[in-house]
Amino acid sequence: MTTRAASDAAANDGASPFIALGLTSALARAAAARGYTEATAIQQQAIAPILRGADVLALAATGTGKTAAFAMPLLQRAADAVRAAPRITQVLVLVPTRELAAQVADVMGSLAQFIEPGLKIAALFGGVAINPQMMALRGGADVVVATPGRLLDIVGKNALRLGALRTLVLDEADRLLDAGFADELARIVALLPQQRQVLMFSATFPLAVRALAQSLMHDALHIDVRPAEASASDEPALITQRAVHVDAAKRTPLLRHLAQTLGWERALVFVASTYASEHVASKLCSAGVLAAPFHGELSQGARTQILRDFKSGKLRMLVATDLASRGIDIAQLPVVVNYDLARSADDHLHRIGRTGRAGASGAAWSFISAASEAHFRLIEKRQGLRVAREVIAGFEPREVAPEGAATGGVKGRRPSKKDKLRAAAR
Repeated sequence: MTTRAASDAAANDGASPFIALGLTSALARAAAARGYTEATAIQQQAIAPILRGADVLALAATGTGKTAAFAMPLLQRAADAVRAAPRITQVLVLVPTRELAAQVADVMGSLAQFIEPGLKIAALFGGVAINPQMMALRGGADVVVATPGRLLDIVGKNALRLGALRTLVLDEADRLLDAGFADELARIVALLPQQRQVLMFSATFPLAVRALAQSLMHDALHIDVRPAEASASDEPALITQRAVHVDAAKRTPLLRHLAQTLGWERALVFVASTYASEHVASKLCSAGVLAAPFHGELSQGARTQILRDFKSGKLRMLVATDLASRGIDIAQLPVVVNYDLARSADDHLHRIGRTGRAGASGAAWSFISAASEAHFRLIEKRQGLRVAREVIAGFEPREVAPEGAATGGVKGRRPSKKDKLRAAAR
């Protein structure tokens, strides 16, 4: 019996764990086609309540199957409604980045492939022409996955109505708020019916997310499937953190050295700015390491192609700003490098969460200079852990922190003006 035939048979005879959770054989078959043989912890706890129409606030680390946890029950409910009434937009999924919008829409489309009648799923995000997305909405869409700014643009052009929406999903809720989308969220919520289901998924649970949940949700079911240590420190499981003392000027040679001596096939390298992304990638390429920059000033087409090349192995290193710290799923990514430290403990968490996904192990390296040591200590304090400092032979640091220098600080919850401008450009 072929793998597909076996999965179909399992779905039809009720052997699928997803049928046991209340999903149809069509969804169980699609889950099997995507390689989902067992329901993850978040799926086990979230699917049934979502099917019942309950509000759900879920805390889950990245790479734990949270997209499928809300996608499958919502697709089933949407299919039931399509059979009974004309097509209307029933589900709105809001995400913080273009890449996550495309990724979530792709997952939902894959999971809906065997549903009859078929469901129409639209992805709306900036960085590309708006007219094709408006054309795609002609005749309606059952599910819309969108970034807030582009959604408001399309609603403002009367290309989409949300008055009959049944379910609002905030995916990466902490990032939506941290990226300065609070005003846009308020405008979107004002367009929705008073009676609606609200689902919020987040890897961290800052005060801003708690306040938003209280304002939007009614008697919500609170699900926390993070490991016990992650619940306290917000550190993803299965990730080994390493910190290396190195002078700032020696970071690029050290990066090449580690990649060569440790045999890194792929590494996602985080830097602090667009300039650094371009500069470090150029230096790596000059040294024979296939690398590319990844930042918000690239066109959407360029960003899509670079990600495709990195995922396929054509590129060895992706040198990225924090644009890549959320919503990008790269299977079997073994290494993340903090070339520049993240500005906040939450950003650090989401950066290193690009590795160690879906049960795989990963390593997260942080380069610590004399000037950034105090800042890294604050990140450690926020996480409730201590990472041993290492020195690599041949790269022994010589710098000392300037006398009277600022001790560093973790970026606060309130976004800066630069953050808001960056968010608006997405």
